[in-house]
Amino acid sequence: MFEEILKHIEELIQLDKTETERFTSILVRKKLRKRQFLIQEGDLVSYEYFVAKGCLKAYEIDDNGDEHIIQFAKENWWISDFKAFFEEGKATLNIDCIEESVVYGIEKQELEKLFLDIPKFDRFFRIKLTSAFVALQNRILSSLDKSSSERYLDFLKAYPNLEQRIPNYMIANYLGVKPESLSRIRKNIARRES
Repeated sequence: MFEEILKHIEELIQLDKTETERFTSILVRKKLRKRQFLIQEGDLVSYEYFVAKGCLKAYEIDDNGDEHIIQFAKENWWISDFKAFFEEGKATLNIDCIEESVVYGIEKQELEKLFLDIPKFDRFFRIKLTSAFVALQNRILSSLDKSSSERYLDFLKAYPNLEQRIPNYMIANYLGVKPESLSRIRKNIARRES
């Protein structure tokens, strides 16, 4: 039942049987339908989630009711409203499922206890947090100084094989362009590559 997350964990740290049992004992498994919310704006956020199956998106809704996608999470990715999670506050983001999904949640207090009980988990999550920070910085810099075509290529690199799984309008939203612009970007790239 926990194969996906254990395989993910063991890419960075090795666990013995007791450590594996301790870790899996704190996991909360959730099976979610397409379009079902994992987190809604205003929710108290005390869990971060590992995606075992499916694809989710994190987004905010501005004062005009427009959606702004800031992250996709597919298999082997982590997702939450991390600001709310770390500050033990209320969500400013919404997270819902693009596909049927299975996630494993880890409650913040349980995670803190895990760090004390099995210090190698502190290392694992530090490495994951560092990678997430670097990815976020790259995304910010990309949005500041790259063309929409370059941002699209960055998207393809950051999310390999995801383009076929999510609607074009969501990719366009993530890139900050109109769907028609995304079509032009793809055509221009295809022309250059042929």
